[in-house]
Amino acid sequence: MHAAYYETRFNAEEPIDDWPAEFAIITAYATTGEQWTDEQNLAADENLRLLLEGASVAIPKVWCRRLTGYSPTTGHAEPGWAAALDFATACKVGENFRQDAIYFVSNGWLSVTHCKDGHRELAPVERFADRVTVEPQG
Repeated sequence: MHAAYYETRFNAEEPIDDWPAEFAIITAYATTGEQWTDEQNLAADENLRLLLEGASVAIPKVWCRRLTGYSPTTGHAEPGWAAALDFATACKVGENFRQDAIYFVSNGWLSVTHCKDGHRELAPVERFADRVTVEPQG
């Protein structure tokens, strides 16, 4: 697991008061080590949003909120989605969107895992509340 996954923090653009007990944090942007155009990243992100909002028969509409993951060391940031998905479904969605890993929050604890079958194992990171802030983007 790339070390950057363990330092990631998250920003919400507005307060979120209805966190589910379990949810995944998934991005559709270029995975670690890859370079995609802005258009590719934006299109993938929009497709992920549509999937989570029920535009596909693959999964029903789920609770989802915008979160931006960022590195406090490098400043790299990319938007993603917190979504009330079970672990297996979240990993499959991440894999379908060409992600190496996703985050999963259960009972307030943030973990990270690889998406691919055979490599899925939750690695604890920290309490989620200690990794998320609210700062409006403008």
